[in-house]
Amino acid sequence: MGQVFDQVSAYLGRRSRWSPAEVAFWVFAFATIWLFPGKYLIMKDAAILALFALSLDLILGYAGIISLGQAAFFGLAGYFSGLIAKYGFINEPVIALICSGLVAAALGFVTSFLVLRGSDLTRLMVTLGVSLMLGEIANRYSNLTGGADGLQGVDIAPVLGLFRFDLYGRTGYVYCLVALFICFLLARRVVYSPFGLSLRALKGNALRASAIGIPVKRRMIAIYTFSAGLAGIAGALLTQTTAFCSLDVFSFERSADLLLVLIIGGSGYLYGGLIGAVIYKFLQDWIATLTPQYWQFWIGFVLVVIVLVGRERVEEWTGIARGAIVRLGARLVARPAAIGGAAPDEH
Repeated sequence: MGQVFDQVSAYLGRRSRWSPAEVAFWVFAFATIWLFPGKYLIMKDAAILALFALSLDLILGYAGIISLGQAAFFGLAGYFSGLIAKYGFINEPVIALICSGLVAAALGFVTSFLVLRGSDLTRLMVTLGVSLMLGEIANRYSNLTGGADGLQGVDIAPVLGLFRFDLYGRTGYVYCLVALFICFLLARRVVYSPFGLSLRALKGNALRASAIGIPVKRRMIAIYTFSAGLAGIAGALLTQTTAFCSLDVFSFERSADLLLVLIIGGSGYLYGGLIGAVIYKFLQDWIATLTPQYWQFWIGFVLVVIVLVGRERVEEWTGIARGAIVRLGARLVARPAAIGGAAPDEH
């Protein structure tokens, strides 16, 4: 038995190691702060969408829980962070961000008992219903939320009392990027833990997982609550960086966009939501510039092409491209080494 635990520990240790590609991804992500100074606003939106997509990927890609109600947690935390800032309850954005995530996680915990009952179709309807109900409640109490006009007059204090949000979006982008990275580290730790392995087991076959002693319901409640917290942080980031919150945060399109992002980037892979969010946002911006009236048609066309071509073939093509880049990098590294090694012989 001890050998089995040692083997599992060694396996988890190997899986949790950071690959050079991961390090390069995040180095480039933070380098964009200086590389693209004119794209702060769209990169900020991409970072928020990436965190939002990551929250869905945790339950869909790893636990097999399909949902159309992530907007419920996104919107609740968005309004919560806006209200506590507007009325001066919590002025520090970081503390308000954490509190907003906890509020969304609490809602996720309460609604998880409803979501986990029934089939996938039932879960779709229940999660969508929770989101629509919260949207109607926000509309009903317009004296507090602003209703269709949105929550206005939100005054966001400087981050940590030092960094004030600017019109160019630089502070907002750095703030969102740091929050995304920290949340990604938490999600990565969860995925590469024994808890994460048990999630994959119950996604493959919940009945078999239960038979070998995995507490299926408790695992699903835990990951659903954690996912809701991440979605809430994404919603709070949107409100804090725009100083505004509208009923749109509860819309069906908000949750549907996440599915499109995961179709583009892939689910069950932490970087899928991140890469898909960047592609989706910049593709939307580019197409909207070319054809403002028909940008949704062209995004739909791209999705149809992805489905028809097949993700396996797309991954094969990208794998060939990645292999070529790695070989080119190895040659560039080896060439200076060869030159340096040949220098002593010349003397």
